[in-house]
Amino acid sequence: MHEQEIIALIRARDERGLSALFRHYGPMMRYIVAPILPAEQDREECISEAAMRVWDSIERFDPARGSWNAWLTALTRNAALNRARQLQREAPEELDPALPSPEPLPEEALLRKERQAELTAALNRLSRTERLLFYRKYYYRQSTAQIASELGMSARAVEGRLYRVKTRLRAMLGGENDV
Repeated sequence: MHEQEIIALIRARDERGLSALFRHYGPMMRYIVAPILPAEQDREECISEAAMRVWDSIERFDPARGSWNAWLTALTRNAALNRARQLQREAPEELDPALPSPEPLPEEALLRKERQAELTAALNRLSRTERLLFYRKYYYRQSTAQIASELGMSARAVEGRLYRVKTRLRAMLGGENDV
């Protein structure tokens, strides 16, 4: 079954679309959530949650704004990050009530948004290979060993390239910004 057929079935609210989604894109979704959620049960729950998000928000998918794979990847990654945050909140650790709220102040939120725009522009100035390496490590949270194995490189070579990419990004961003 092709991508367009799966999308059409889901838009038509035909449950065969979800079955096809799991069959064709389940491995990719598992690949995305694995570095973020170490427990198998959490990964499976996250993939189910991501599929429900696809079902609920399929009308927002616009091929003019990006590919199906990019949309599904972002949706799956965000579901995994949300699940990881939820698990962290549910951790039995006692938090000190004197700690400030983790929510940023409006000024901090605005500065963060501006820094994200600067980082995106800097990333777009990197080569495609450098950008993909950076995304694998810091966006998809893949381990250095996994990246090295999949790209046929040594872990040391991956670390060296990442170091150079971060150095270039720091220079583009004007110094000691966190990357």
